[in-house]
Amino acid sequence: MLDVRCWMFDVHGMLPDPSSAEAVMLGAMSSLPVEDCALAQAHGRVLREPVRADRPMPPFDRVTMDGYALRAAAVERGVREFRVLGMQAAGMIPLTLDDDDACIEIATGAVLPQGADAVVPYEETKSGQTPSAGGRAMITLAPDVAIEPGRNVHRRGSDAAEGEILLEPGTRLGGGEIAVAATCGAAHVTVAARPSIAIVATGDELVEVDARDLTPHQVRKSNDHALRAALMISGLAGRIERLHLRDLRHEVESGLRRILSEFDVVLLTGGVSKGKFDFVPAALADLGVEEKLRGVAQRPGKPMWFGVSPRRTPVFALPGNPVSAYTCLHRYILPALARMAGAVPPAAETVVLAETVRFTPPLAYFLPVRVRTAEDGRQVAVPQPFNTSGDLGGLVGTDGFLELPADVNEFPSGSTARFWRWR
Repeated sequence: MLDVRCWMFDVHGMLPDPSSAEAVMLGAMSSLPVEDCALAQAHGRVLREPVRADRPMPPFDRVTMDGYALRAAAVERGVREFRVLGMQAAGMIPLTLDDDDACIEIATGAVLPQGADAVVPYEETKSGQTPSAGGRAMITLAPDVAIEPGRNVHRRGSDAAEGEILLEPGTRLGGGEIAVAATCGAAHVTVAARPSIAIVATGDELVEVDARDLTPHQVRKSNDHALRAALMISGLAGRIERLHLRDLRHEVESGLRRILSEFDVVLLTGGVSKGKFDFVPAALADLGVEEKLRGVAQRPGKPMWFGVSPRRTPVFALPGNPVSAYTCLHRYILPALARMAGAVPPAAETVVLAETVRFTPPLAYFLPVRVRTAEDGRQVAVPQPFNTSGDLGGLVGTDGFLELPADVNEFPSGSTARFWRWR
């Protein structure tokens, strides 16, 4: 049986598969506190209390076509000509229709006039003036027009009753959800707080992006920029800071002590493998961070490490190779942040392989792909294998990656696989 509390290397080198590793991480996440948020700033936030209809929706019998409001029973009795009593626009107090042979010109969005029960659109009528009507405007229905009660009328309360929940807790607030909240008068909503996140790059070889006259052994920092950008796009993060620690044991430990005390979530890149200068796991252990996971049976990203500090701060230590770090962020860390926020998990996506893929087990394979829509509507994945896990440029132009399990070493063209999007 899987022990979801902790997976580590054992004497046989057994490692959890990606699903088991994900279960460990999600199971260790603590819920973020809630906060009040003005609706104008709520886009992308995760709702933590329901939004209810404050009145029936729609709140009145709403006209859905420009035309004329009348009584369907009059048409049923054979009336084809109607006197136009007036014009009613959206936002006007409703007029009253009290004659079978009369109608009221009406605009889309207006309240259905009292005494009317249907709307005939302009294009189904002819208009004019007749002496018999005292020069007043008249309309004549086209010969084949049939009118039934409720035609072109959006009935009061037909969408939702007063008090009905329209947005459930865990909903990510996008444009449509913001519109619903606004309609309900929710000028403020209760949402999950956004965690502060430290992205810590480790390594003596790393220099800033604007560094010039680099020596061959130096590398410009890119992981921290890539992870920060992806976190910002996700909408799940609050304050994000990029930090750097050199490969010095005392610097790693002292730096992590300060970082763990200041941030809600810590992401590290590099220093987690088996090298002599990979000080991160030992330093975290000395600081009381409980190791939950060390290594996942996958490529890229096998050395991934995860633990929780004494103050319940989740610590994700990612491999230093760019493809590994970027892939692990999307496979594990973004879902973990969503769990902390209480977000409803999105439905898993599956795509169809455009060509046969073979690889050697026993590691699950995360394969970058471009996705296109076939004529039959299926989402088809075109593999874009990277050169090495340091080939971050190989991800440019891809839409995400497939997760191919380790227990199968050949996936024929047309077979399905789970798909993770970069966004």
